[in-house]
Parts: sequence; C-alpha cells; structure tokens
Amino acid sequence: MESLESELAQLMIDTLNLDMSVRDIDSQAPLIQDSLDLDSIDLLELSVVISRKYDIQIKSDDQDIHTLFLSLHALAKGVTSRRNLRTAPDEIPA
Repeated sequence: MESLESELAQLMIDTLNLDMSVRDIDSQAPLIQDSLDLDSIDLLELSVVISRKYDIQIKSDDQDIHTLFLSLHALAKGVTSRRNLRTAPDEIPA
C-alpha cells in the first residue's frame, strides 16, 4: 500500500472508529460495499475530515463523488488530483 493510501486508511480508522488496522484494508476493495461497508453518513464525515486535512474541496454534488469513494486507491488518486489542481502552475503567484 502506498503512503497516501496508508495515511487515508489510518484516517478512516480513526475518524470512523473502525476496529481494524491499516493492513486489514484492501486498497482495491469497494468502500461502500464488501470490506468496510461504509454508509452515506460515514462518507460525509470522511469528506469533511479529508477536505480539512488536505486542504481540498469534496462536495456532495461533485460529478466524480461516486468514483472518488469507490476504493481506498481511488480515494488516494482523487486526493492527489485535487491537491495538484489546487497548486496548478497557472494559479501560483509570480
């Protein structure tokens, strides 16, 4: 598991008080079904915590909100993408 994936997994465990370790979370497994079986309230709580921690915006009406929470791997890719958009070269002051 990559470092951001591990960090996000630990954040999920801490935020949602999950009784498991980072190693128990399969980064490719669906977050909403199967392994973690997160519900919409869990996802909302995670969205707020992740948004604050990584200084990004995750809104419930985002077009990619469903793909963002498909898996831990997808979430890590989405966080990285949103962080990169935030620091795009055309936005950096000269």
